[in-house]
Amino acid sequence: MNLLTTSGLSVTFGGLRAVNEVDLEVEQGKLVGLIGPNGAGKTTFIDAITGFVPTTGRIEFKDIEIGPLPVHKRARLGLGRTWQSLELFDDLTIEENVQVAAEKQTTGSFLLDLVRPGRRRDRDGVDFAFEVLGIGDLANKHPNEISQGQRKLVSAARALAARPDLVCMDEPAAGLDTSESQELGRRLRRIIDAGITIFLVDHDMGLVLDVCDYIYVIEFGVKIAEGTPDQVKRDPRVIEAYLGSSARDN
Repeated sequence: MNLLTTSGLSVTFGGLRAVNEVDLEVEQGKLVGLIGPNGAGKTTFIDAITGFVPTTGRIEFKDIEIGPLPVHKRARLGLGRTWQSLELFDDLTIEENVQVAAEKQTTGSFLLDLVRPGRRRDRDGVDFAFEVLGIGDLANKHPNEISQGQRKLVSAARALAARPDLVCMDEPAAGLDTSESQELGRRLRRIIDAGITIFLVDHDMGLVLDVCDYIYVIEFGVKIAEGTPDQVKRDPRVIEAYLGSSARDN
């Protein structure tokens, strides 16, 4: 079953079409990747799906047309995301950072916080995220006390704490060394095993080819290829986009 489907999805900034009529499907329970050279429109595509930029075309999530919906309503349907900029709260512990993302804010909970600011919080989402990613030992540390790779996992934990059906991950391996990237890949597969579908954007080709079930490739906002990792890495259009025409001809 397709959890997410886009049909003719486009994003235009002034006279520039950053995403140009892209058709894409994300099957439930799969890890689907989106790759492309710098400036291809990958982050803009995630922004489009999650509601941060105006779009044309059609976006369906769980068989619901979400194009007209604002960001918070898409999130409530079960569509989560991470960001390239981690923006962790340095004065909060890791557990508190994740708890913030786990809170489901309503008017009632806001009023309750005013009269009972120290009330007991629901920890189910936090415990779930810590267990899946194996970072429970970091709970009482602060962001400045952990490595960049661990900070990336905390960012992922914040997205998982809300228990989304689909999480869009934007460059989670950026700034990681090879061993950290490989460990991230293992954690991503654990997220899939826990029942959450992933849509992954990353420049780390080794990571994407290693962990993804299916991959889409865009260049200048246009989809140029799709397929399994083995199909994509052998596609001459992908080789040319990344390495140039001379690599294709050799």
